[in-house]
Amino acid sequence: MLSAVRISMILCAAIYFAIGIFGYLLFGESIMADILVNFDKSSDTAAGALLNDIVRLSYALHLMLVFPLLNFSLRANLDEFLFPKKPLLAKDTTRFLSITFALLVLSYLLAIAIPNIWYFFQFMGSTSAVCLAFIFPGSIVLR
Repeated sequence: MLSAVRISMILCAAIYFAIGIFGYLLFGESIMADILVNFDKSSDTAAGALLNDIVRLSYALHLMLVFPLLNFSLRANLDEFLFPKKPLLAKDTTRFLSITFALLVLSYLLAIAIPNIWYFFQFMGSTSAVCLAFIFPGSIVLR
């Protein structure tokens, strides 16, 4: 698993770098903070259309590589939290599939229910900033 994580991290870093470079080459100074918003614009040149397709494909590849890694750790932590006395998750196929299915359904429902991802990012940013600045240090001191 360690080698798979390393390879995925290297690939994701390369894809992030490529998205940044190709996004800047494609949109230039008019690039917006969310690069996906720029995809609504159409380019008049063949090179611009090619760069647009490369960025879209690299972003899709990035999502395909990252989602299983995040889902793996989330599934393992949820299993440990909900079923601490049960045997390993790898040995129980029914529990593995049910947790995976529940996580996927929840992810898809949230993706459909949240109209704009920036609402979620703003909520998470403000919540994590308060937790990192005030709640976590205080809880460590109290412990």
